Amino acid sequence: MFYVYLIISEKYKNFKTYVGYTTNINKRLNKHNSNKGAKSTRGRIWKVIFKRKFETKKLALKYEYFFKKNRILRNIIKNKYVNKTRSNS
Repeated sequence: MFYVYLIISEKYKNFKTYVGYTTNINKRLNKHNSNKGAKSTRGRIWKVIFKRKFETKKLALKYEYFFKKNRILRNIIKNKYVNKTRSNS
């Protein structure tokens, strides 16, 4: 299986997101959180807020490209998470 995921991190009331592709979400999240992931994710604690499973690598990479370019979709998912988090506080 192949996954496309959206992770989020809050640092100083500033939410940052990152979109990626992997075959193992837990292992990849651990890499991000141990500063061994993508350079832009270092120094933060990340949580998975969206994931989608694909049967082929080709489909996953196509969706990852689409998801990275679609800021509106990412912001909708991010805002749902942020609003839910704030309402639970």
